[in-house]
Amino acid sequence: MLFNLTDKVQQARLQLKQRYLTNDKPDNKKDRDFFNMVKNETEPLFELIGKWEELALKAVKDREIAVHPQQVQSTRENFELIILHSYYIDIKQKRYMELHQAIDYVCQMIIDTLAKKY
Repeated sequence: MLFNLTDKVQQARLQLKQRYLTNDKPDNKKDRDFFNMVKNETEPLFELIGKWEELALKAVKDREIAVHPQQVQSTRENFELIILHSYYIDIKQKRYMELHQAIDYVCQMIIDTLAKKY
């Protein structure tokens, strides 16, 4: 279950990166229609990362994966940041890529650990 969710997080991360790189900044960040569109499109992503964090923290507690709980929490926070920055495009690309790579690092550690076990 955690393996599959981590894979979904990775896929979503790549889709968000593509959105960040190919879309333009919104004309008006305070536009109600834009806000509602972002809210509707990102709600499943926030749910996904919430479920992922819950399962990952349980796996850490049960010593199924060798990741620190702080890394799991930071990954959730970083993922939530790239969700929003992928739509609002309001940070420099260097910072976006740092968040992107940090998520990838932790997710890849979890995938590699779980792949060896099963």
